[in-house]
Amino acid sequence: MTTPTAVVTGASSGIGAATARHLAAAGHRVVLTARRAERIEELARELKEAGHEALACPLDVTDRAAVDAFAASLGDCRVLINNAGGALGLEPVAEADPADWRRMYEVNVLGVLNVTQALLPALTASGAGTVLVVSSTAGHGTYEGGGGYVAAKHGAHVLAETLRLELLGRPVRVVEIAPGMVQTEEFSLTRFRGDRERAAQVYQGVAQPLTADDVARAITWAVTQPQHVNVDLLVLRPLAQASNTKVHRAG
Repeated sequence: MTTPTAVVTGASSGIGAATARHLAAAGHRVVLTARRAERIEELARELKEAGHEALACPLDVTDRAAVDAFAASLGDCRVLINNAGGALGLEPVAEADPADWRRMYEVNVLGVLNVTQALLPALTASGAGTVLVVSSTAGHGTYEGGGGYVAAKHGAHVLAETLRLELLGRPVRVVEIAPGMVQTEEFSLTRFRGDRERAAQVYQGVAQPLTADDVARAITWAVTQPQHVNVDLLVLRPLAQASNTKVHRAG
């Protein structure tokens, strides 16, 4: 039996890297993509040393020509994990930089569109494909200062929901995983442009935010369900978070 291939975008850190590890352990050949070549090459070496099949392919999901070339070189593909994304800034709408909004839309929405379109023929040809979109609870509600990121993640949610309707009758599942507060090494640091103090404040007083491994386990569970089982939408939050705007903080 051929080892199923799973492509993971944004695999250089956080949820993407954790997902690659979990999918490899579950028996997948993982293809790691991200802009930072050295990070995914290091992860590929780690996985190979552990006896897994892994391949590092540097890729910017917003570069359509590069995405098409990647897809053409890939061959078989059973699973696509659209994880690449991110947030920039926390300014109110009246003060936000349109360039930040444009970048968030390009990565979180058009990046998903680019890779999904490019790999859909292979996913369909596999006879048992899965497209998984890592969105966010920001795609299901809003909060002050989050306008640009919320708009982008709503776009990712709608893309997944629409694709599921359009692929009905074809052998490809469409899954959406929407995490809430996840503490990773880079998400908030990127959002606040390297300001470690502001990034740390996001999780201040929260006993146990979600971890990248928590989300990766959920992704792997959804992907490894029998093919006739489609996990349309799975929302994950830490116990301390009841909504995007209601979080229990000790002290």
